[in-house]
Amino acid sequence: MPFDHDRYVEEVLEPARRPGGALPDDPRVRYRVDETMSAAEVTETVRSVRQSWRLARGQLKFKRLVNRLEADDQGRYREIFTAAGRGDLGPLHAALAETAGHAARRRADAGERLRAAAGRLRLVLPDVVERIAEDTGLGAEETLLLCAELEIEPREPDRLPEAVPYAGYGEVRAALDTLGEPHLARFVFGDACREMRVLGGFAMPDGRPLDQDALEGVRARWAAEPRGALTTRAETVLTALAATSDPAELARHDLVARVRERAMEHADDATLVRHAVSRLGLALGEARGLVFAVRHESRYGGPPGDTAARLKELIDGGDVVGAVALARTLGGAVLSGEVGDLVAEAQTRLDTAVRLRNEAMREDTDPDRAWLMLQDALRSVPGLPEAGQLQARLAPHPAGPVTAEARDEGVLVGWEPSASKVGEVGYEVRRNGVPLAVVAGPSFLDEEPAVNAALRYEVVARRGEAAAVPSRAEPLVLRPEPADVRVTAGDGVVSGGWVPPSEASRVVVSRDGTPVESTSTGFLDTGVVNGVEHTYVVAAVYPAPEGEVVTPGVRRTVTPRGRPETVRAFDLEPDPAEPGSFLVRCAPPTTGALEIVALPGEPPWPVGTTVPVADVRAAGRTVPSSPHRDGLTVRPEGVGAVLLAVTVSGDLATVGGHREHVSLPPVTGLTAERRGEEVHVGFVWPPEVSEALVRWNGRERILSSALYRGRGGVRLTAPEAEELTVEVASALFVGGAHVFGQASAVRLPARTPVRYDLARQGPPWRRHLVLTLTCERPVRLAHLSLVLRRGRVQPMSADDGVVLAEWNDLEIPATLETPGPGVAGPYWLRCFADHGTELVDPPVRRLRVG
Repeated sequence: MPFDHDRYVEEVLEPARRPGGALPDDPRVRYRVDETMSAAEVTETVRSVRQSWRLARGQLKFKRLVNRLEADDQGRYREIFTAAGRGDLGPLHAALAETAGHAARRRADAGERLRAAAGRLRLVLPDVVERIAEDTGLGAEETLLLCAELEIEPREPDRLPEAVPYAGYGEVRAALDTLGEPHLARFVFGDACREMRVLGGFAMPDGRPLDQDALEGVRARWAAEPRGALTTRAETVLTALAATSDPAELARHDLVARVRERAMEHADDATLVRHAVSRLGLALGEARGLVFAVRHESRYGGPPGDTAARLKELIDGGDVVGAVALARTLGGAVLSGEVGDLVAEAQTRLDTAVRLRNEAMREDTDPDRAWLMLQDALRSVPGLPEAGQLQARLAPHPAGPVTAEARDEGVLVGWEPSASKVGEVGYEVRRNGVPLAVVAGPSFLDEEPAVNAALRYEVVARRGEAAAVPSRAEPLVLRPEPADVRVTAGDGVVSGGWVPPSEASRVVVSRDGTPVESTSTGFLDTGVVNGVEHTYVVAAVYPAPEGEVVTPGVRRTVTPRGRPETVRAFDLEPDPAEPGSFLVRCAPPTTGALEIVALPGEPPWPVGTTVPVADVRAAGRTVPSSPHRDGLTVRPEGVGAVLLAVTVSGDLATVGGHREHVSLPPVTGLTAERRGEEVHVGFVWPPEVSEALVRWNGRERILSSALYRGRGGVRLTAPEAEELTVEVASALFVGGAHVFGQASAVRLPARTPVRYDLARQGPPWRRHLVLTLTCERPVRLAHLSLVLRRGRVQPMSADDGVVLAEWNDLEIPATLETPGPGVAGPYWLRCFADHGTELVDPPVRRLRVG
């Protein structure tokens, strides 16, 4: 049978929206599916349910509920119904079985909570039942049925007397205690007062009233008794009953007060019921109801003496109307002190709220002002009659001017927001009178508009359940242009292609205003001249009542050119004027412009092939270049690539020759340091390079980056007397051989160290120093000085002590003598030469004395 949207709203959405309502977990309820349906039936029913959600979203009261349903649909149920769409009902049947188990567990949980809440009385508050139904997700109706099965009665507690009907009730209690009577009714009726009732008023089981006739019988009985203490107490009780306007109400208050007193002793429910039945003589059901009412007296104002607390509770809870109603039931003597202040506060708030409500009802020009007055009234008195309904019916100001604009992805509807700034204003977007969505605004994209048909969009500002006058856009007819239009120019020819709109009757093409013959998806135009710019317009044609309508079309401008000339070969050499750049030498093409394209491997086209330039650039990257008098200066990036010469003309490119190129970056930060006959070489290792070539004085070595880093640099062996040049270049093993990059070099001059020795000779009274200087080859020293420094710290320069002797222009090797210092130790002797000469000290024992 067809899906009934209104019934779905009534049976599923409305109950879930009400207070205490919950989303049904059972897919049988939520999606209207069951085990007997086929895959096709399930798919169609679920589609109808989702459509029903979208329709319901147009009402703000269902907006949040539908959002939750759609979130669950995308999360918990997406895979289930996707599988059903493929014909697989296994996940759905498993979910239905699992839901049945969940329902049983929810029912058991609700039963446990109901038994705990009802206790021995088997009575429970209706709002507790609603809360249990909401928490367990069982639903209100199912929970009430469960209460009936468990013999638990949901009921509101009965109203119990609050004010004492007789001011001298305390003396009456004392007199009854002396007489040994458990309560007033027993004093009047004796053993006949069994199975009495007090809820809703005092009543004897046989229907006898407690009136003046009943009191006359009691007076007569006690009049026959001899005068004494007991008769005096009986007269006190009889006087109280006679002075009370309603003796039955006094008897009822007496019974209720005695149950209250036992409840204040923290007796449990079973004890209170036994006391009310056996001691007071109430009927069992009446006793259960009375204990239940005493336990929940705060619901209706509490026992006598709690009036102020009850009023404060009502006012603080927002039930100002209830507080005023309670105040009207109180006597004038009670309305004083704190109670009077609370009653005055409640009445003032109610009067103010009523005044605001009445003013809002008379406001007919500014709905926002009326809405604010009602908001103030409800803030002061949340339960103010008619205020909430009136506020919900106050529509906002209409939305501003509406525009509808065709886009590639649909129709974009935009509008100016409503002038209303109070309340939650939403915007319902309609197309041709059908609601599409309710959004916060101020725009909406219609992704599924009708094509080649009049579209009339309107926007309705909504606040609550009230809707403003619709704001309408100008009618729009959506006629899409051909998609993915491509126009390519060749040698004396231009071709084009597109994807035609499905609703169009055909596609037409024009060149510079002249029609061009075409098919439904493309054209080939040979009537063009190379070097002349042409503008093509590709438009769609749609049928219309007045004939045919042609869209403005998609414009493309191209210039056909002659076939680019092939550059079959080129030379590549480093550009000495710009390190890192290379010079491409070749004969310049007569047609087209030369480009160099870097490819990761061999080009996929033979030499001389003409292809679209976009294909070439998609296969590799164009190498940055600049014109040079001998060709092009290019700057290849990366370590290696295949460089392809391409001649470009317009949209075409002719493939030329290619060559493999390796571009190795030079090393940087090259340093060399002599350490005797060992030379330590260091440099910054280039990225993407794994090997390097090191050359020095006719020798060379290839080392890896791992070896370099493991040894902390490069160590070479070279005599100090030789001038040394060290060169380092990046290396790469390609095609079975090493390829080297540009070398970096550092030069170390030759160095000849001069060694000297000190010896003390001669007798002690005439010591002299003998200085012996040697070297590997003859050298000349411009200046040499012998320095003495007292103490235990050796001199570090010629100025760091006393100069004993100096020599100039010395030929080395040489032996020199000088008188001894003639001072007592300890002291140091050390030689220093002119700058640029390396002196090698003898052992310390030769230099230190004492």
